[in-house]
Parts: sequence; structure tokens; C-alpha cells
Amino acid sequence: MFSKELRLAVEQAYLRAAAEAGWTAPVPAFAIERPKDAKMGDYAANIALQAAKPLHLAPRQVAERILLHLELSEDFAGAEIAGPGFLNFRLSQAFYPRVIDALLEDATAFLATDCEAGERILLEFVSANPTGPLNVVSARAAAVGDTLGRLLRLAGHDVLTEFYVNDAGRQVEMLARSILARREELLGRPCEIPEDGYHGDYVVELARGFQAQEPGDFEGQPEAERVEAVKAWALRQMEERRLRTLERYGVHFDNFFSEKSFRDRGGTEESVGRLKGHTYEAEGALWLRTTDFGDDKDRVLRKSDGEFTYFAPDIGYHDSKYSRGYTRAIDLLGPDHHGYVARMRAAMEALGHDPGSFEVLLVQWVRFLNHGEVQSMSKRAGEIVTIDELLDDVGTDAARFLFLMRSHDTPLDFDLALAKEESSDNPVYYVQYAHARIASILRQAGEFAARPDYSLLTSPEAEDLLRRLGQLPEEIRDAASHREPHRLTRLAMELAQAFHAFYNRNRVLGVEENLSAARLNLAKATQAAIGQLLWLLGVSAPERM
Repeated sequence: MFSKELRLAVEQAYLRAAAEAGWTAPVPAFAIERPKDAKMGDYAANIALQAAKPLHLAPRQVAERILLHLELSEDFAGAEIAGPGFLNFRLSQAFYPRVIDALLEDATAFLATDCEAGERILLEFVSANPTGPLNVVSARAAAVGDTLGRLLRLAGHDVLTEFYVNDAGRQVEMLARSILARREELLGRPCEIPEDGYHGDYVVELARGFQAQEPGDFEGQPEAERVEAVKAWALRQMEERRLRTLERYGVHFDNFFSEKSFRDRGGTEESVGRLKGHTYEAEGALWLRTTDFGDDKDRVLRKSDGEFTYFAPDIGYHDSKYSRGYTRAIDLLGPDHHGYVARMRAAMEALGHDPGSFEVLLVQWVRFLNHGEVQSMSKRAGEIVTIDELLDDVGTDAARFLFLMRSHDTPLDFDLALAKEESSDNPVYYVQYAHARIASILRQAGEFAARPDYSLLTSPEAEDLLRRLGQLPEEIRDAASHREPHRLTRLAMELAQAFHAFYNRNRVLGVEENLSAARLNLAKATQAAIGQLLWLLGVSAPERM
């Protein structure tokens, strides 16, 4: 909220100092940071340290000159030189009304204060194989992707979230043949599931469901037609299951993109054709010269038997993201896709797209614990536990919040026992309790002054809470620009902690009326901020607990 204002003031002060002292060096690149220690102020600038060498002066000398010409708004109490030459700034009480009023008027707009209108982004995540239920392997990516989409929209981007449906290829045919095999068993006719078929209990359920509605002439149809009929029916069933699971998990996609439909309309051939000039024939196969664009080796597009590799339709799919008018593509993939990034970025550059506009976030694995002990998330026959089963156990709020407790590129320990605790040890419970606690206080208070004297908020706890609220727009901007939605859980927990500290040391009710009203408005503004952070995380904000 204030870093832009500070940066401009510091740059102007440097230019005035340079004009007076005859400095010829331009304004150096410098950082505006928030010190970890509150004793060092609310913001710090390292411009003097950056400018000292080209000016052949000591950093403190430069800082002293800049300080003489520094003009700050009433939001700041002043500035001072610290350490080797940092300029430290402290906020004044003048900013309190600005923060509280903005949060009470429109918390969403307040959080987006520091953000600017951005790009058209296509954000793809989960894209799990449609041949089985969504399992816990996809749960973390779904939480990260959905929250990132909300965060990017808040930051001013035009975002489309997309699920790429791999409904073409051999795996879908194997699902259909596995269902047919189970159907034979249900009819008392022994039949083995294909060697690379599917063995989960859900296949038996699908076989039973298909048998209940299959057409009367199904038995007399040729095998190929029977497989196609089961394939089409099974994909519809899996899509319905997937949508129910995602809805329960609070994850909403703007679009489901069908690989089969794309292939059927010649999308793969069209994109591969546009790569002409970067391809060559060798050993009967068609290769893409990705090494020209930084890849470690060239890649096969079409095998010697005439079939496309998986890489070719993936190129076509990503090419379509740009042809649909999106200027940036962000993929969330598993950690085993590390080698995929360079080859796809190379393909996008070969097609004429800006390689820097293709981003991949690798979502690391999750290890499940129970009271600190490693918990197996596989059932008999190696069947992975589904998202639905996880939600049955811990609930949507705990699942989403805990999956976002660490950066997506860091392995995560998820403690199932902690997720179910109703105590301050459970992070999501702790944050939700702060929101509900404020709701309870507001219910007890009834009506109170809408615009009291905020200068009464002088306690250290009130100032700390206000400082944290005031920094939220910058935090939101940074979380969006660095693609780090996990920062939101930290912000929510720190805000809840600051509120609990404030409330425990500052009576809100039963004190002088104007002071009570000021503290109530601070509490209400805090509740609005926590509510917005929880919404971004896809977590409910209860009024009672």
C-alpha cells in the first residue's frame, strides 16, 4: 500500500540531492523492504548503499543528503538512518482511518489496491487421467491451482482455469475393456482384465452401472462397437464423478478441454505443420529440433509407424491456448515433469510464442502423517485413496488450508490427526476461530459509531494489527506476481494471532463509548480481511464455532 509512494518519494529526494551536490550518477536500482524487526521501522530503503560506490561516497553520507530532501505524506511519522546507511520509515497514526475505512467499505478492493490490470492467463491444473477417480495425488495441485486462480484475478488478471481431459488414446480403451471384463464376471462368464487394464473397485461399480442401462442389442454388436459404446458411457460417468468431487472440494474450472475433440478436428496436425522449418526426418520418424531452443536433445513428434507421440498433441494443446487469445500459459504439474518444461518451452518458441510466457509450477509430493507417524494412503491392491475419502476424513476447509501451508515447490507433510483437531494447534481452526470470535463480539456490541476517533488506537497491539492490515495489499500483489498462494495461509495466521493479542490486552466492550467504537471498527475491519483471505484459500469463514 505504501511501497510505491515511498519509492517515488525516495527517488525524488535522490534527484534533488543530486542536483544540489552535483551528482552525475542516475537513480540506482534499490529495494523497499519491510524489516523483520518492528524496532527498525515499518519500511526500509537501501538506496544509499546502492548509490555509494558510483558516487565514491560512504553510504551514510549519501543517506544524509537524501534525508535532507525527503518529503513524505502524512501517512509517515518520519525517516531515520540506520546501520551502514539504510533509510528506515515509520508509519504515523494518520494512516489508521485510511486502512480501517477502506476495509469496511470494500475489503476486496482494498486488497487489490497495489495491483494493476494484467494479462490474459490460461491456468491449467489437475488434468488427471479420466480413467479413475480423482485421488489425493491431485488434491494439493487442485488446492494450489484454484487459489492461484482466485489470487491472479484479484491482482487484475483475466484468468481462465482449465482442465485438460486426456480422453483419447490407449488408456481410455483399456478402461472400456476393463469394464467389459467386469461385466462378464457379473454375468457369470469368466473373463480376465487386460494386463494393462484397471483393477479398482470403481471399475466394478461402472460395470454394474453400465449393465443396468445397456441397450438390448448390445450383445450382438461387433466387439469394436461395444468397446466404443462403453468408452463413451464411461467417460461421461467419470466426468460426472469428477465434477461432484471438485464441487465438494470448492474447485471450479471455467473450461474442460477435450483432447479427443481437439484431435478429431485436426488440431495436432495443424500445430505440427506450423513447426515446419524446425523439424526433420530421421530413422523414419519426424523430429522437432528443440535443441535449437535450449532443450538437451531433439524430440520425436511422429513415430516411424505414423502415430504421434504424446508430445505432439501436447504441443497442439498448448498452441491452442495462445490461439484462443491468451498471452500467458501457466501449468501446474507433478515433480516428475521436470524434463517436460524445457521441451515444451522450446516448442512454443518454435511456434513463435514468447517462451517466457509459458510457466510451469511443479507441485511437490505430499507425505501423509497421523499423529506424526507416516500414514499409508494406499488401500489393498495398490488402489490410491480418493479426494472424496480424504474429505470424508478431514473436511474441505482443513484439506485446502493445510495443502497450502507450504510453497508448492516444497514437499509437504500433511498430518491427518492435526487436521481434525479443534484447537489452536490446528492452523485453519485457529484462523476461523478469530473470524467467529469477532462475529461474536460484534453481535454483543449491537450498534456503535460508524466513524469514531481512531487516534484512540494507541496500544502496541492495536498498532501492530493496523500495520499488518495496511501491508496486506502489498502482500497480495507479491503473492500473485511470484505465484505463491501459500503466502495467504501465513498472512491469515499472522493476522489471527495479531487480533487475538489485541483482544486479550485491549477491552473492546465495557469501556468509554468512543474508544469501544474505535476498537470495534478495528475488529470489524480485521474480520473483513480474514474473511477475504479465507475466501481466496477456498476456506469457509464461520460466524459461529
